[in-house]
Amino acid sequence: MKIAISGKGGVGKTTISSMIALGLAVRGKTVLAIDADPNGSLAEALGCDQEKNGRITPLIEQKQLIEERTGSRPGDMGGYFVLNPRVDDLVEKFSIEVNGIRVIVMGGLKEALSGCYCSENALLRSFLRHLMVERDEWVILDMEAGFEHLTRGTAQSVDLLLIVVEPGSRSISTAKKLTALARQAGIPDIGYIFNKLYSGDQIREISTLLGSADIRAAIPFDDKAVEADLKGAAPYAACPETKAHIDRLLDGFDLL
Repeated sequence: MKIAISGKGGVGKTTISSMIALGLAVRGKTVLAIDADPNGSLAEALGCDQEKNGRITPLIEQKQLIEERTGSRPGDMGGYFVLNPRVDDLVEKFSIEVNGIRVIVMGGLKEALSGCYCSENALLRSFLRHLMVERDEWVILDMEAGFEHLTRGTAQSVDLLLIVVEPGSRSISTAKKLTALARQAGIPDIGYIFNKLYSGDQIREISTLLGSADIRAAIPFDDKAVEADLKGAAPYAACPETKAHIDRLLDGFDLL
């Protein structure tokens, strides 16, 4: 399966993405975790010690690679470049292994107003298309609150979009927009994870405001998740109550 996780910033996307990825790996699945959130720290949430191993350079910053594959130097204005560069070897060359999971950081797409970044965007989109369409392992995509990375072709290859929602009007509003965009893009299965709940009544309240009852998990606020984040620890091992909810979510997948 190809699973994308999205939602407003701060709702717990990276924590949940890491716990889904590790939960699948524990079940014996081959998992590729993709950090597509410019502000994300998926590798750290999976258990990577960045102080020891250093910062992982996102693909968007691999200037020599981008020029080699697209024929255009990043930041150059105008000119020609390859729209479908070779990307089938990038996982093996640029991913790292964390607790049995291959992790790769994509970085965010560049804005056209800050210069011509077409070559970078071409590489990222070709790479994501390769991940979603051509590879056969489980792919967990930790996204920012939008679909900038997904073209119509790659979006239709996402098996499941999980939108993380916390109690709050801005989070619910973002979830509504993401739902509309996902339906337009043709994503076949859209579900919600309610996170950081303080009471059972909030499940009904959020469902009513969201206009949907397709809840895949309802997770109470977890102090241990805050503590794990402060310590830079992997929440999968540090948050047993949240892990139990994620395990029930995974039990609903077809893991055969």
